[in-house]
Amino acid sequence: MSCYFRHINDILAEAGIAVTKDNRKDVDRLVHAYLDVEYKDCPTTWKAFKEKVRDDEKARKKLIVHMKKCCRQQ
Repeated sequence: MSCYFRHINDILAEAGIAVTKDNRKDVDRLVHAYLDVEYKDCPTTWKAFKEKVRDDEKARKKLIVHMKKCCRQQ
């Protein structure tokens, strides 16, 4: 699993996403894309998450809505 997933379990749960072996790469790519970070750059993704989302309730809710919408389409 991606290095930051354990830190965003609450967001994943609220978005209704259960990370599995089959979907973890797709979820990881979704978070990277949302944060505009090149895929597979876990440390930069976690840093961007902390800067843009973690302490901003509005940004958190926006990410959850985005994840719900994207995961519904898959």
